[in-house]
Formats: sequence, structure tokens, C-alpha cells
Amino acid sequence: MRKQQSQTVSLGAPEKEELPEILALLEKCDLPREGLAGHLPTILVARNGKQIVGSSGLEVYHDCALLRSVAVDPLFRKRGIGHRLVKATFDLAKYHRVTNLYLLTETASAFFFTLGFEVISRSDIPQKVQQSIEFTTLCPDAALAMTISLRAGV
Repeated sequence: MRKQQSQTVSLGAPEKEELPEILALLEKCDLPREGLAGHLPTILVARNGKQIVGSSGLEVYHDCALLRSVAVDPLFRKRGIGHRLVKATFDLAKYHRVTNLYLLTETASAFFFTLGFEVISRSDIPQKVQQSIEFTTLCPDAALAMTISLRAGV
């Protein structure tokens, strides 16, 4: 039953008027919303019909990017939607010629390990990514920094 339901969820680019719904999802999932509006062209959403039930986004900084706003509505978790979203975001990053992705997480490191991310020191992250609002303001210093290379055909 769950597998069948997850197949009805489609992935795609959001419309501008869907931004409030994306921000509400992030709030529901206790994720930062600030700064996301400026990155709408590099956000993907998961829809169940017309309802947004997931999101994943990129802040692109030349050849690297910050993965952020990976969220799945609690009622739709454990259906593979998060994995699908992140894998599709990898493709979006490659389209933008991104070779390395970085992220900060306080609670989802196990999820990101399953996708191939590795722990990295915050000081090893490129300065241009460290200057993002997520690094400077939104995530505490205790958040775990992770990275993945997209060069190896992830």
C-alpha cells in the first residue's frame, strides 16, 4: 500500500505562488525558511495531487552548492519521497555544473549517510558556502556538516 501511494507523488519545480506552501512545510518540519525565496529556481517539490508534501533545494555557488530545505510532510514519510527528492536534486545540481554538495543537519545525518554523504569539518567547506545565511545565522555551530562529490556519477 505504501509503495503504491508513493508512486502517486510527483516531483517538479514549484510555481512562485507555491512558495507560502513550501515555507509552511519547512515550518512544520522545524527547518529554516529564511533566504529560501531567492533560490526558487533551484528548488524541487514533491506533490501529492496539488498538495506539496516535500521539498529539496540548492543554493548554488559556482561549482559547489548548499543542499537545504529537504523536508517531507510527516504524514508522507517512510515512502522513499525524501530519497527521490535528493536524488533529483543531485541531477539539478549536475545541470548547474555543481561538483560538490554541502549541508548542515542537526537531526538527519543517518538519512544523508544512506545517500552517500560524509561528515566534513565546517572549516573544510568552501568560504563562499560558509557565507550563506544557513551557515552564518540559521544553523547552530553544533550542526553536523556533510558533503558529497557529484563527480563520481552519484
